Formats: sequence, structure tokens, C-alpha cells
Amino acid sequence: QVPLVESGGGLVQPGGSLTLSCAVAASELRFFEIRWHRQAPGEQRHEVAYISRTGNRGYADSVQGRFTISRDDSKNTAYLQLNSVKSEDTGVYYCHAQNYDVHSWGKGILVIVSS
Repeated sequence: QVPLVESGGGLVQPGGSLTLSCAVAASELRFFEIRWHRQAPGEQRHEVAYISRTGNRGYADSVQGRFTISRDDSKNTAYLQLNSVKSEDTGVYYCHAQNYDVHSWGKGILVIVSS
């Protein structure tokens, strides 16, 4: 496992935007597939976005067209851009890095969508 450091969470108004970052420490991002997961209050954690080592992307239906996942291997950092946020986007967001059968998780970062 490698340490993952998430940042960028906080309070955002409905319709607003926020960018989450996931920095990979003690390794190089280029070795990893990256997923962002969300756990809403009282619900199970589920995947919302994915980016492969080569930049292929996938999104959950609930965020398609509003969220954008990206990566900057030169900075060892992956991002999740949240646009047009809704109250149901509230939750703890977890960065997940996978290199074949090795999985690493961040501690999670809280996003609250509220006016």
C-alpha cells in the first residue's frame, strides 16, 4: 500500500463547484488506476468515478456529466472536479489507488452540499 492524501473538501452550495485532490506519496501515480468513491450518510460506499493508467474514464450514472476525474502524473496527483453539485452529493469521498492486486485507500474527505 501507498499513502494517499486527499484534500479540497468542505462546504459548497447547491449548484456550486469543488475540486478534490488525491496525492500519491512514496510512489508514482502512473503505476495506479484511480477511483473515487462516495459514502453518503447512512449508506454504503460506492464508486463514482474511475480513471485508468492511460486516461480512460468512467462515471456512475448519478454524476455523469457533472463530475470530471483527471490525473497529472507529473504531480503524482489525481483530481475529482465536482460541478453543479446537489444535496445528494453530500458524503465522504475516498480516493482509491489500485496497482494490479495492491489496493490503497485514502482516509476520506467530507463534502457537504448545503445552502
